[in-house]
Amino acid sequence: MTGMAEPAGEITLQTLAMPADSNANGDIFGGWLMGQMDLGASVLARRRARGRVATVAAEAMTFLKPVWIGDVVAIHSTMLREGRTSMRIGVEVWVTRQPSGDHIKVTEATFVFVAIDDQGQKRPLPELP
Repeated sequence: MTGMAEPAGEITLQTLAMPADSNANGDIFGGWLMGQMDLGASVLARRRARGRVATVAAEAMTFLKPVWIGDVVAIHSTMLREGRTSMRIGVEVWVTRQPSGDHIKVTEATFVFVAIDDQGQKRPLPELP
């Protein structure tokens, strides 16, 4: 493990960076990584909303380091704020490099979701138990 920092939030998605997701230099496309972040954040959003959600914004996206083919990619999500229908979720992406085992923060962003009904209309978040 490198550095003193630790991931914030819970692991909501973990995957492996594959050659099909890379550019000619062997770095993973930012769009692929952003899609994984959206999926990971949606796990937390769907659980809190107890149903369907829609992504309405991705804010403050910062690419800190490249993701390489073969990296184990872990999406960490944290609920930052809830509104009546919306949720702001902080997302950090950490990779584990092979074979070194180095654990590195590579990207962070904030995603905004809204709870939606079966017709795709906003709905209030359910009361917390």
